[in-house]
Amino acid sequence: MTHTLIQTSDGSTSLYNPQLNETYHSVHGALQETMHVFIKNGLYLFPKQPISILEIGFGTGLNALVTFAQHTSLGQTIHYETVEAYPLTWQEASQMNYPQLIDNSLSSTFQQMHSCSWNETIQLSPTFSFKKRLQHFQQINDTPTFNLIYFDAFGAQVQPELWNEDIFKKMYNALKNNGILVTYAAKGSVRRALVAAGFTVERLPGPPMKREMLRAQKN
Repeated sequence: MTHTLIQTSDGSTSLYNPQLNETYHSVHGALQETMHVFIKNGLYLFPKQPISILEIGFGTGLNALVTFAQHTSLGQTIHYETVEAYPLTWQEASQMNYPQLIDNSLSSTFQQMHSCSWNETIQLSPTFSFKKRLQHFQQINDTPTFNLIYFDAFGAQVQPELWNEDIFKKMYNALKNNGILVTYAAKGSVRRALVAAGFTVERLPGPPMKREMLRAQKN
């Protein structure tokens, strides 16, 4: 499948998936969306400690790269696992301008994230281990391992099967007690599915041009 390169409102790039008629990020700012939803309302809740993160939807690698860029200043040691069923080629991912916008020194790390072997843990730095998992989200069957989940699948309007109670129960089971799930989504059906799976859910202000997002906790 051929994806189309787009530039979002904050200058960061993303891709358009013609098969789903959906972009990989908000057209109002890919980098701003990642910073607001996943970093400020997720990663920042775990300063100065070792944490394990599960990402649902590796995509262009933006969330992983920004997490890597932020974790040192937060005093964190991170184990990061990311699940993707339909990975991009490096030829596609290399079009992204994230290292140039964040820190040029991240270019080699960004390439390593995309070119490393699947289903193997690598050490990107002394404080950041990384594993890509090539699997469908429905196949996830983790026991309580993670402190934080970035739920970044394509939208419920195009892939509703990824936003139901069964999927969120898998997320609930993968989190340790008091673990957090953050997502850009705010639809009532998504919130209800999270609650049905056992989460306590709160609505938070969303990223630019989006009124709300959701954060869920396993109690």
